[in-house]
Amino acid sequence: SMFAAQAGAKLVIGVDMSGIIEQARKIVDANGFSDRIVLLQGKMEEVTLPVDKVDIIISEWMGYFLLYESMLDTVLYARDRYLLPGGRIFPDKATMVLTAIEDAEYKEQKIHFWDDVYGFDMSCIKELALREPLVDIVAPKSVASSECIFKTIDILTITKEDLAFVSPFSLRVDRTDYVHALLVHFDIEFGGDRVVTFGTGPYEKPTHWKQTVLYLPEDLDARKGDQIVGQLACRPNAKNHRHLDIAITYELRDETGSTVKSANRMSYFMA
Repeated sequence: SMFAAQAGAKLVIGVDMSGIIEQARKIVDANGFSDRIVLLQGKMEEVTLPVDKVDIIISEWMGYFLLYESMLDTVLYARDRYLLPGGRIFPDKATMVLTAIEDAEYKEQKIHFWDDVYGFDMSCIKELALREPLVDIVAPKSVASSECIFKTIDILTITKEDLAFVSPFSLRVDRTDYVHALLVHFDIEFGGDRVVTFGTGPYEKPTHWKQTVLYLPEDLDARKGDQIVGQLACRPNAKNHRHLDIAITYELRDETGSTVKSANRMSYFMA
């Protein structure tokens, strides 16, 4: 859904493709706002708003991995078509964060399970399972490294082209342990006179978005103080822009910067 307030007037526009708009009409009527609130149903790119410009755009566009099946393209369309210079968008900033986790138990269930399925060797499925990111709640005790911000999105200025990116990252291992996966979560900010934020990481209250787990093809035998260094590439899938192609290149280095585990690359597909 998306909502916009007309500049200089008490008018709110709602765009919604679901049946909830019928309930919204009842709520508007029941509270005496029929002369101040207008509801429109349809795709943002297809409806015609009864105003030329708006002061504020509000949208809950976020998806898993922030960008999976997100409506950010639609928000950018509304921004470029309707937002007044100096207007506001809520939320207006998003930060994508990477960390490393120990996750032996779940990886055994999800990945190594295919080695012996009731006596049958189905290990050929392991590669497919590895390439599918897992969306789940991860316990804080699983986190084994520092965090790294690898992408910051300013919704007032970002373009669609910016949503295909390659970002470097560096994680410092906090304890001697095996690293089975990299974990992605995001933080959201509502700017203004009083900034409001919320996060979706392992240390935050669980949300609908959970976290995204990217399993590594080989476990990293890491020591406290080691570094996991690499880059993360993300782009909308060519066939379906709501799906994502993700690739990670990484290597393990010791405290002196010497390579312990040479560079490896893993590609993932969120569909």
